[in-house]
Amino acid sequence: MKLTELMSGCTPDKTFSGFITADDWVLAVDVSGAEDTAVGDYETVQAGIVKVEANLNPITSEKQYIRSGQATLKTGVQRVFDISGDRCIGDPFQDWALSLAMRYGLGQRVIVPYVYFCLLTGEGERGTVSVLIRSDGSTGAGEGSGFLLTLRQAGESPAAYTWSPAAPSPETPGGSGGQDEGN
Repeated sequence: MKLTELMSGCTPDKTFSGFITADDWVLAVDVSGAEDTAVGDYETVQAGIVKVEANLNPITSEKQYIRSGQATLKTGVQRVFDISGDRCIGDPFQDWALSLAMRYGLGQRVIVPYVYFCLLTGEGERGTVSVLIRSDGSTGAGEGSGFLLTLRQAGESPAAYTWSPAAPSPETPGGSGGQDEGN
């Protein structure tokens, strides 16, 4: 499902406060291979997905100082999404992510843009990730065919991102959605 389809009828509110659930988060990936794909045309990671673990892995440097003791200096952070689910043939994200080209692709061929944000506030991040397939058919007798994949930050740290529907233009009825708001 394209991001604009998911967000149609959904109006994020930056002033929202309260508890949220895992279903209130959206992860969408550009599966098109084109350089200028509108964020609204990214495919959502949701059909057959059991879990999306959104992790931040800090990178540190440890030093021991005279009379001060041990000190930890944070030198970086890497965003990592661990995704598990049941295989759903026909879902655009899964068909792309589990294709032969992605399973065995190397280097720049498996680096793609993504957005990750809260449905309730519209706020989150935008960046690039490497697609790493860990398992493409794990299963037990009588169970659905499962898969595991990891999306690991590639390059610069993600930038702040806010979802807002794009204004429609004569060429694109309904707009393409997902414009950055100066973040």
